[in-house]
Amino acid sequence: MILTSLALSSFTHTSSSLVPSLQGKVHNPSGQGVAAFSSKKKTTNTDKSSSTHQPQKQNDHETRKIEEGSARRNITRKKTDSSTTGHYDSRNKKHGGAGKGKWVGGGNKHSDHLTLLDDELPLDENDPLYVAEEDADPSSYVLSSHETADELRISGAGPSAYDADNDKAVYGPMLTCAEFKIRVSDAVREYFDSSDADEVVRCIDEMKCREYHPEVVKRAISLGLDAGPRERELISRLLACLHPNPLSDDCLELGFEVLLDSMDDLVIDIPDAKAMVGSFLARAVVDEVVAPAFLSNRNNSHPGDCVVEKAVQLLSREHCTARLEKVWGPGDGRPVSELKSAMDQLLKEYLLSRELDEAASCVRELKAKHFHHELVKRGVKIAMEEDGRDHASKSSSLDAMAALFKFLVQNSIVSEFQVAKGVQRLEKILPDLKLDVPAAPSMLDEFETLAREQGFLHIPSGKA
Repeated sequence: MILTSLALSSFTHTSSSLVPSLQGKVHNPSGQGVAAFSSKKKTTNTDKSSSTHQPQKQNDHETRKIEEGSARRNITRKKTDSSTTGHYDSRNKKHGGAGKGKWVGGGNKHSDHLTLLDDELPLDENDPLYVAEEDADPSSYVLSSHETADELRISGAGPSAYDADNDKAVYGPMLTCAEFKIRVSDAVREYFDSSDADEVVRCIDEMKCREYHPEVVKRAISLGLDAGPRERELISRLLACLHPNPLSDDCLELGFEVLLDSMDDLVIDIPDAKAMVGSFLARAVVDEVVAPAFLSNRNNSHPGDCVVEKAVQLLSREHCTARLEKVWGPGDGRPVSELKSAMDQLLKEYLLSRELDEAASCVRELKAKHFHHELVKRGVKIAMEEDGRDHASKSSSLDAMAALFKFLVQNSIVSEFQVAKGVQRLEKILPDLKLDVPAAPSMLDEFETLAREQGFLHIPSGKA
């Protein structure tokens, strides 16, 4: 028993002597966590901070470092007067500016909402811009969008329109010039599809912009220059419908003057613009839209104007009225009977001249791709009639016609489908054609053989 107690006391003494060596110099009887730094280090930091601490000034920003060796900082910036609130108060922020439209009520700490002061300041009668008869009565104000609006109002002219939203009379145009041009362009493009000139007249009347009416002439003709013969014919008819209402004589003449003054810009995009504008001008004189005196006055003010000279030249030809009515060629949307006559004329001229390029240009001007089968039918028929009633030898006219259609197919002017359709239609009228040309069946077989050999006809023999 005595030995056992001595052993236990010896073991306890040994264990207690080992604990300080394990725990260092920190005394921690409670056993709760041990700090990452020693008490000596902590004491040193505390002394250092206490020795370097100085009282912070009121306007300085407070910066506190959380721990040694860390980049994290907690910065507290003073946003309001710490002596009054100590916290940021959004109600002390400046709201709006001074004068009309100022937010009031926000500067009061006891006010929870803001009100907008939108009342107008009283007018100063001593202001040099003050006009008693206008400024005294607010209802006397009128809306205007043009420089001549005041002149129209002072002259006693009535308002051009009425603005229901503002309950005011409007003197001058309702739209700006740029807006007016955009709407006129849209109306003309729609007119190209519908061919309804009355709709364009209604559109121009509804815009209430008489001051911009000369722009209609320039805009319409400029769009017609970029289009085909059909659209140019429609523009010529439209100018006749617009005269004298809503476009007066002065508006039309001023519109043509503006167009002629801008020819240098149009020629850059459209090389043939001068010739086409000359045709428009000559057609307008024939339709009694523009007076002939306009040409002489323009020639006097701008001598050597090639556009005016072109118009005078067209008007000086024999039967100028009948010719200018068809000035835009066969592709101007004329009836089918007139289109057939134009085809006969160009085919006969080709057989005399044998110029492929000139014939191809005439076919393009027809603007009738859907009707090229009629061109094939009439071309072969004319070639048969030119070769005579009795066909005993090789036909030179058929060879020339086959060369023409081969040239048209190779240049993608006439499609192979239209050639085949024309030959099929010619087969159907062959019994009637034999009455005038007895050798018509053999001549048609010869033409089909030439067409297959030259590669612009791909239907089997006997099924044409």
